[in-house]
Amino acid sequence: MEYILDFGFDRLGADQSQIDHPVLMTECACNPFQSRSKMAELLFETYGVPSVAFGIDAAFSYKYNQQLGLCSNDGLAICSGFNTSHAIPFVNGEPVYEACCRTNVGGYYITDYLKQLLSLKYPHHMTKLTWEKVEDLKMEHCYIAPDYASEVRLFQKGDKKAEEKSKCWQLPWTPSPTEEAPSEEEIARKAALKEKQGQRLREMAEAKKFNRINDLENEMRDLETLLQKLRHAKENDIPSILAKTVYISKQDIESALAKTVLSLRKAKGEPVENIDKMDISTAEKYNLVNVPDEMLTPEQLKQKKKQLFIKSTSEARQQKKQKQVEEELEKERQKKLEEERRLENPAHYLEELQAKYRDLSEKLEQRKRLKTNGGHTNGNHNGSGGVGRGERLNSSQRERMRLLTTAAFDRGKGEDTFGLKDEDWQLYKLMSRDNEDDDEDSNSKPDPEEIELARISSRLREIDPTFIFKSEPGSTSAEAPQFRPLTKEDFQIILGVERFRCPEILFHPNLIGIDQAGLAEMAGASIRRLPFKGQGVEERITNSILLTGGSSLFPGLSERLEAGIRMIRPCGTPIKIVKALDPIYDAWHGAAAYAAAMQFSGQTFSRMDYYEKGEDWLRSYKLRYTL
Repeated sequence: MEYILDFGFDRLGADQSQIDHPVLMTECACNPFQSRSKMAELLFETYGVPSVAFGIDAAFSYKYNQQLGLCSNDGLAICSGFNTSHAIPFVNGEPVYEACCRTNVGGYYITDYLKQLLSLKYPHHMTKLTWEKVEDLKMEHCYIAPDYASEVRLFQKGDKKAEEKSKCWQLPWTPSPTEEAPSEEEIARKAALKEKQGQRLREMAEAKKFNRINDLENEMRDLETLLQKLRHAKENDIPSILAKTVYISKQDIESALAKTVLSLRKAKGEPVENIDKMDISTAEKYNLVNVPDEMLTPEQLKQKKKQLFIKSTSEARQQKKQKQVEEELEKERQKKLEEERRLENPAHYLEELQAKYRDLSEKLEQRKRLKTNGGHTNGNHNGSGGVGRGERLNSSQRERMRLLTTAAFDRGKGEDTFGLKDEDWQLYKLMSRDNEDDDEDSNSKPDPEEIELARISSRLREIDPTFIFKSEPGSTSAEAPQFRPLTKEDFQIILGVERFRCPEILFHPNLIGIDQAGLAEMAGASIRRLPFKGQGVEERITNSILLTGGSSLFPGLSERLEAGIRMIRPCGTPIKIVKALDPIYDAWHGAAAYAAAMQFSGQTFSRMDYYEKGEDWLRSYKLRYTL
């Protein structure tokens, strides 16, 4: 408050150390005595003001509009400001303080409530919902509903009337840039760059091919030289020559030479139709397999075992490869037949595929349920459709339970002699195996039916995009949401029910958790609190009701307040509600006219009175508004 006074006195050009002019301060009704005493202390001791007067802002506004002819001598001023709302009755031009009514709800709470609702509705635009912008939205779009319940039902239905009453605030939005078609120069540049990269890759491939051919030729010459050396060497010198190489026998060298020649021809691009003639026969390659062990030396026995292992491994690999080729051919044949069936009758084929998908899904679900429940029923079902503990155990756990039950039953007949016999300890070992799984659970292989279900699902996705799939067995992850570019609608804030829901707290403060009276109840309470009745005072007051304050600018406030007061007053009571000429500045205009009157100095109390009588004198201080 001191900063505000410094600013005001500085703009007036006054000496802030000593103000030699009386000051009129406005305050709200029912202002606490502590606030008035602190203000007087600040004005007298800091600024040296000669005299001070305190008046109610709503009273100044009422008196100003009374001079303009908008309201009469007896009436009711309803002021709804920034923090509080008041109802002040006037009799003979003076406010009746005993009948004043105050509620701590005003424009601040409406703005704060609107900001909370919009932040909850649009959490991704919270940075745009600043206090100043929400205040502007409140003053521009909010209104008082004639009937709050009917208005809420209208928006609940979401019909055309609700859409017409909704307002849209478009936030700044820049559309995503559209991709323009490349120009001919750009296409030519990319083609030249692609050709340059391709030429470089071809050169690298040629260099790699040349190096490969060179290495194979060198390897072939080395193998030929080694074979030539073995042919001219004596029988006793052959083992020593082979020991210096990685080969075990002459046949290994010949086989390696044949493979090198074959690889060299492939690298040069020469035909390789005579592969079988170049390769060594199986009999020559595995020459020791059919020779009896008695006729072989220890070194040859090791060689024979190696040949047997290599031969069996090679044959198994060939068989597996042949089997895979046959399976691929069979799959291709089945796929071709299935495609022919689809082309013959697409609708019938789709129905069959969907029926097979449903049958397999139900079958796998049933199997999963049986596996979960133990695959049997033993009378342990409960009334809610659940299963007993025995149905949730696997085979090894159920066997352990049986052994424990049998052992306990046998031992309970007489003296406990468990452990005297060796079979007791064998039984103990069987019972201790609690963590073993079923045989079917261990070393589990892919289920053919699950593979078939996956194949049918893939096929259905290809030919019927509208088919609704069930979750695959064992899959729990949800499908990731598809990316959608942001549009203009994503940057819009729609004001619908918030337009009248926020100002409704003026009539029902309990909407925001404040257990106090609304404007209509305050008006009725002020009239009931009048100390004197009769002579038509109440009718004259209701016939001159003035709305002032910034929160009285909401459209529909006068009609809603009239309907609320009419419900609590006797039938036929005259009710007239007018709005102040300038609800925001009329309090200042009225106070300025009051301070400019010649009789104003008689309504103030001086600094000497303050120092002599103290702050308690301010409790009984009352300003007369009729000069």
